[in-house]
Amino acid sequence: MHNEIKEFSYHISWRSRGRHSGSHASTQRGMGMEFRGHTTLLSYPDPRRIDIRQTIRDPLEQVYVRIFNQKSATPVFAIADLSGSMNFGSKQSKVALTSKIASAIAMSATHNSDPFGFVGFDDVVREDWLCTQSFRAHQALELTSALKNFEPEQVGSAGIKDVNRFLPRERSLVFLISDFHMPTNELEDSLSLMMQHHVVPIVLWDSSEYKNLPEFGITSLTDSETGEKRTLFLRKDMRANIVASFEARRAEIEALFMKFDMAPFFVEGDFDADALTEYFHQFVAA
Repeated sequence: MHNEIKEFSYHISWRSRGRHSGSHASTQRGMGMEFRGHTTLLSYPDPRRIDIRQTIRDPLEQVYVRIFNQKSATPVFAIADLSGSMNFGSKQSKVALTSKIASAIAMSATHNSDPFGFVGFDDVVREDWLCTQSFRAHQALELTSALKNFEPEQVGSAGIKDVNRFLPRERSLVFLISDFHMPTNELEDSLSLMMQHHVVPIVLWDSSEYKNLPEFGITSLTDSETGEKRTLFLRKDMRANIVASFEARRAEIEALFMKFDMAPFFVEGDFDADALTEYFHQFVAA
């Protein structure tokens, strides 16, 4: 199963405070290669780091050692919207697509020596879809794989406002996966609570929601803001209005994310791991 999961490369733009060794620039002193400065042997008693040249220069004849920063681990989380609108999908449901993306995040975090955690929500944070951060991905991958067969009930996404309580105080890399068919004020309030973390919004839209609609006839639609499903008798002018409302919604949520300096990653169709790697090259300074 794990061989089918395509990983991606990511990096962070801040210095990790994690004490566990990993692959990110860190504030922690240790056995890394990044030179930080000098201190006395009394302050940092590691004779392997003695700097003879610096010691000779000191008129007080103190012994100096070189200190370095280690590479550290950073928590990585996938937060998944499991509300009613996520049951939609022409080739696969958005929840099934979420399963694929969350599994890729878990595997990528594990191979980057980072701990991974998962939080699922609909109207509330779902305790049956929680996985605390761990360096061992086995339990998380079982959970993310099980999402493939999950069918959301027709409930909302108000639980997003409580997600922050399940994240660590330490700055983390957070992938927020949703179609964001939710009230704008609810989304804005929730993003403001997550500002201490680096949030990557992954926006799941399906072209059959608004682009590939019939010119004429009965169809089922999802409201682009509230997530409510409606059955409509479609006419040409109504179809044009639906497409326009989705495009306006796209511009609205893009502007909201950029207000919080959170560049969105749109997925329409299948998940492309290489495109997410490219996203980090483009939007996240190494």
